[in-house]
Amino acid sequence: MFFRDREAMELREREKSKEQDEVCIEPLIPTLASMHSPLMHDFVLVAHKTEDKEDEVQKKQAAFVEALKKKNMKVTEIVLDDQVFYGVMAPSEVFEKYKYLLKVSDACNSSGEQKDGVPKSTRIRIVYFVLLHTYLRNGEDLQELMRKGVFESMFCLHERRKQKVLRQKWARWSALFTWQPFNDIREYFGEKVALYYLWLGWYTLLLVPAAVVGVIIFLYGLAFFKTSPLIREVCDSDIIMCPRCENSCYVWKLSDTCSYAKVSHLFDNEGTVAFAMFMAIWATMFLELWKRHRARYVSKWKVYDWCEEEEELIMEIVNDPESKPKEFRHSYWRSALVLALFTLVLVVIIGLTHALVLFRVVMRAVLANQAWEFLTTHSNTAVVMMGATLHYITIQVMTRVNRYVAFKLCEIEKCRSFAATERSFTVKMFTFQFFTAFSSLIYIAFFLGRINGHPGNYVKLAGKWRLEECHPSGCLTDLFIQMAVILVLKQTLNNIFEFTIPWFQRCFRQTTAKKLQRRCGNCYRKACRQEDGKLEPCDTCKLREWIKNYHLHNVNSFSLFNEYLEMVMQFSFTTIFVAAFPLAPLLALLNNMFEIRLDAIKMVSLERRLVPKKTNDIGVWTKVLEAIGVLAVIANGLVIGISSDFIPRLVYRYNYGPCANGTANGLDCMTGYINDTLSTAYMSDERVQKDFYPHQMINATQCSYKDYRRNEDYTLTSQYWFILAIRFAFVILFEHVVVLCKFIAAWFIPNSPMRVKNRRLEDKFKRLKEELRFMNYRYDTQV
Repeated sequence: MFFRDREAMELREREKSKEQDEVCIEPLIPTLASMHSPLMHDFVLVAHKTEDKEDEVQKKQAAFVEALKKKNMKVTEIVLDDQVFYGVMAPSEVFEKYKYLLKVSDACNSSGEQKDGVPKSTRIRIVYFVLLHTYLRNGEDLQELMRKGVFESMFCLHERRKQKVLRQKWARWSALFTWQPFNDIREYFGEKVALYYLWLGWYTLLLVPAAVVGVIIFLYGLAFFKTSPLIREVCDSDIIMCPRCENSCYVWKLSDTCSYAKVSHLFDNEGTVAFAMFMAIWATMFLELWKRHRARYVSKWKVYDWCEEEEELIMEIVNDPESKPKEFRHSYWRSALVLALFTLVLVVIIGLTHALVLFRVVMRAVLANQAWEFLTTHSNTAVVMMGATLHYITIQVMTRVNRYVAFKLCEIEKCRSFAATERSFTVKMFTFQFFTAFSSLIYIAFFLGRINGHPGNYVKLAGKWRLEECHPSGCLTDLFIQMAVILVLKQTLNNIFEFTIPWFQRCFRQTTAKKLQRRCGNCYRKACRQEDGKLEPCDTCKLREWIKNYHLHNVNSFSLFNEYLEMVMQFSFTTIFVAAFPLAPLLALLNNMFEIRLDAIKMVSLERRLVPKKTNDIGVWTKVLEAIGVLAVIANGLVIGISSDFIPRLVYRYNYGPCANGTANGLDCMTGYINDTLSTAYMSDERVQKDFYPHQMINATQCSYKDYRRNEDYTLTSQYWFILAIRFAFVILFEHVVVLCKFIAAWFIPNSPMRVKNRRLEDKFKRLKEELRFMNYRYDTQV
């Protein structure tokens, strides 16, 4: 009664303006009827046809269709050869109930859908929920029926006219440098997809200053490429270095690695510290500005206070008024089992990292023993490249394994709703992927060359293969090569496969689709026109459109998750360990410019339509990005303080170099630094003779290695402990300063602009006044 009175009031208020608008609207009625036909189907189910009516599959198909009809769903059945197409359309009563429940809800009553007509995206979302929550008598739902082959697939239909508009504005390569039509994306794909592209566009835009600063840091290192005293000292050195491996390696001259020293200086210089601090603060600024950017759009879309759990409750009541809400449950046994299995998977992933380390160690020994002199000379670089490539392959394989395991863990948890399952799956999947991608990088950054021992006491795997050593110019170049190979391969190959696979599938299936369309017969306009003059597609037209959508690339509920995961992992590479690779933001920027259009073309033209979903945020990904920002501060501080040679160079300049002891006499303050970082091993020592055979030394009586050790007893020098203390002091100081800057930035930038807050305040005030006016109207009517 309440609902009817309110509708009557609103109808009277619109009568005056309606009379004036009828003259303008009348010519558009046929067009609007054809564009927004209430008879357009919301979903299509596809099943295999069987001739035997007593077949179990046939019975379940008929039972499920009958269950839909009991919910007043209109089901249109069209048979083509050995396939049956079921078009499902919901009655208008379903959407009227939905709109009314929005009005009386606590969190969703500010949605514009309660006043305006129900858009196609909302129709699809509601019908999709009804389909998933329709059960047979034995309790089987649609997903179980699809797993058993009762139904082959299900999909919602693309809208040709809106599809054409999106192609013109957005889903084309010529629109590479144009702004994205977020409102059109939201109307067609729903708020969840629109927020993904809003976030991706904002992330890409803010990568511009990060890329510019990274290029400046790279050019800074390039400017001193030839004049650096450290490079000259390596290139002009006649120091004999110790063999890098067992038996097959020989002594080598430090000057042989001149090129390696030059590359090291490009990515390990004074500008690296400033860039690491900049990127840590940039990550915070990005997140805080993103929250403001998001607030503008979700407020405009009337979903600022939207509650996903309350939306699910509304749709449960719409689907079944007699339904009961699923209760929140918690099981300590299940939680303990999930935690144990989760930890076990992480142990396996870390074990794969150890396998990669073993591969690098063994391959170094194998390549050093090759007859090809070029490969033997550059065995170190070749091993790094091979290790990075194998790491990329491991990431691709483990991505599929991680997804399967994460799904199984979520099934064990038995989350209350799909939203809770999605959050749980996101956290697990990202954690697995993070350890898969970064375990090897963590080893290179913090352990490579620090646990390998020294001549006379080397650490060996299986008592045979020595662990890898750092180059005298530092280990940061190995980290740079690893990150560069993974980023380039991951972004390039992933984009190629993401686009080409659906494209080839569409080209292949179009041939089949054309053959099927020819069997459908020809359509005449008279067949689509009803007696009242309205246009309703005939079976031939429906089947043509259904077949066209059926042969597009399949999508599922987690298709958008894959896009998020790819971009968030890229964000991790761009911020964590960015001190070793200043060009990472530039590569990410170039990739994202193409990624946006590639994903747009794929979603609009190559894939089936994603089920539109309503939301007001990117969900748990915000927490993941915040965690990455914290990890970026820690990792970059450790990279500069421990992995980089920035601290040892700083200590040498002011404590041990010629400028510190007054012996400069026109020399550069860093003169002699490389020699200062080397220790000497003598073949006269019996312990050294066990590690280096005479044929490896080539008549050399001594060799040098990178470490701070005394030549007599190989104990660590006081300089080593002093540098170590400065390293840890720098890490603590760096992290505290950057964290303080992050807190100040987060405090200084409000999450919501004042304009958005004032607009929401006005909307609430207006809605309260409307409620009061309606109450007065009812009181006057009753009197």
